[in-house]
Amino acid sequence: MKLTQEQRAIINSTGNIKINAVAGSGKTTTIIEYAKTRPRSSKILYLAFNKSVKEEAIRMFRSKRLNNVTVETAHSLAYKHIVWGSDYKLNSNGYKTYEIVDQLNIRAFEEKHTEYVIANHIKKLLTYFCNSQESTISELNYLDIITDRKAKIFVKSFYHYIVDQARALMTKMEKGEIDITHDFYLKKFQLSNPTLYYDYILFDEGQDASMAMLDVFLKQKAIKVIVGDTHQQIYGWRYAVNSLEKANFKNYSLSTSFRFSQDIANLAVEVLKMKKYIDKPTCTSINGVGSSNKIKTKAVLARTNLGLLSKAIEYVTEKREVKRLYFEGNINSYTYATEGASLYDVLNLYNGKYHLIRDKLMKKMNNIDDLSDYIEKTEDRELAMMLNIVKEYGNEIPDIIQMIKDKHVDNKDEAEMIFSTVHRCKGMEYDVVQVVNDFVSQEQLIKLKENNRTGRLSLAQLNEEINLLYVAITRTRNSVYIPRPLLPVDFPHSPKIRVMKGFKSKSDDNRTEQHTPKVVSYRAEKDQPKKGKNYTFDEIRMKFEHAYKPWTEDMDIELSMMFIEGVNQRDMAKHFGRTKGAISSRLKKLELRRVGRDSH
Repeated sequence: MKLTQEQRAIINSTGNIKINAVAGSGKTTTIIEYAKTRPRSSKILYLAFNKSVKEEAIRMFRSKRLNNVTVETAHSLAYKHIVWGSDYKLNSNGYKTYEIVDQLNIRAFEEKHTEYVIANHIKKLLTYFCNSQESTISELNYLDIITDRKAKIFVKSFYHYIVDQARALMTKMEKGEIDITHDFYLKKFQLSNPTLYYDYILFDEGQDASMAMLDVFLKQKAIKVIVGDTHQQIYGWRYAVNSLEKANFKNYSLSTSFRFSQDIANLAVEVLKMKKYIDKPTCTSINGVGSSNKIKTKAVLARTNLGLLSKAIEYVTEKREVKRLYFEGNINSYTYATEGASLYDVLNLYNGKYHLIRDKLMKKMNNIDDLSDYIEKTEDRELAMMLNIVKEYGNEIPDIIQMIKDKHVDNKDEAEMIFSTVHRCKGMEYDVVQVVNDFVSQEQLIKLKENNRTGRLSLAQLNEEINLLYVAITRTRNSVYIPRPLLPVDFPHSPKIRVMKGFKSKSDDNRTEQHTPKVVSYRAEKDQPKKGKNYTFDEIRMKFEHAYKPWTEDMDIELSMMFIEGVNQRDMAKHFGRTKGAISSRLKKLELRRVGRDSH
């Protein structure tokens, strides 16, 4: 295998180093080659980001016969040191809000559902503490991580009580009175100041390390290597930090991407340049040398569950010839919040069918207004997303979700289209990627910056929003479909970058969570003239910009590529400024309909 000059420099390095590796730059290959050149008598620990990455790393190191390399995640390492051989019992799902109320006997105050709001903040404070490097909860200021004004006012009113009850919950776990959580044993591992008996420790995905694990890592005597991509930090909401910026090690780079071409590399760089609008200018360069023209795996990538679900709805209702869909992660997780409430619970609350609500917290809500108030006081994004879906789709939800599940396949290789949020597809790649229009745009960044004179928005959060778009774009091996609002201004067209026209961009000046454009029910929005009414030529042209215009050869080529790469007819119609009927007719003329399948 021929290595780049950057890779050779890393392999031949000595001492502690950090490697800033752009997407698709072969960092795993580089780390394996680094390990191969170390003495076989040395003990090497490779810290992977999650279980799936761990399993793949084990396979790769074994294939190279590197039996001196141990592969762990931060949690598996902590588990072996703290939980194995102890009397601790693990609550692998964590504690729900209502469970914390019961465990701590939190009493109700005058305001509605105060005990549940307090329990929600206790849970978040413990997560914040367990992922920090601090030794005690009192060393943290929980108010620092709360951005919503109403939530901050609430927490200030009950701050000391929240802190005291968080300590009480930790004490119960420590004494074995209740089951421990993953966060608890990771924190206990860090506070035990462990010594890891390895000669080398290789820390992957360092841009999303918890301060607790970073603290353990930096205290070891082993030669240390951190590898990651500064611009792929997307777990700040889990209190992750960029260890590449924290560690004072010699710096190396991997700037050549073997995944995609220079066209995609240029787009990724331009997206990162948007950081200048939040006072974080970047001068990253990416050399794209990928040359794949294969079109096998096609994926729709969204920032949010809501954005992804809305696109999946379009596929099951409008692109019916697609029979096999695959969702990264458990498909049911897209309809459940971490707290346990389901989309159906929120729908039943919306309809006043209280006897059908299963979640204990949701049962305490009298109506949707109560839920909205709870969401504001807790900043619960998942419940906010569910409420938005219910308000948009209402009682159509059960049928829609069932249609999606009916088309879902367990084997990703069999899928005609893969659906994923960016967080779930981290580390993965596809031949063709279609980006959903729910990421932050350049226009939104400028407006958000202008309207943020009070400092209510976190620049770190906006930085992560840009990173999410960068990660989505760089999952492709071949080409990417990107909505026009997300394309940087004056960015040139390219065969590998297909700009989706006809999308409208909406922004919210106060909350980055609401960058998602308003989703419209597929039954409520008709892009065809109503039956029974005759529309004039001018009326149709007013609604569809290019209706009745001749199709050119270039348009036919573009339409054919969109069909081959799995774009649905609604998006094709928006792109070409025509009705779905016109798109369907043109596909038939080009003999692009699939025989024996309904293509409407």
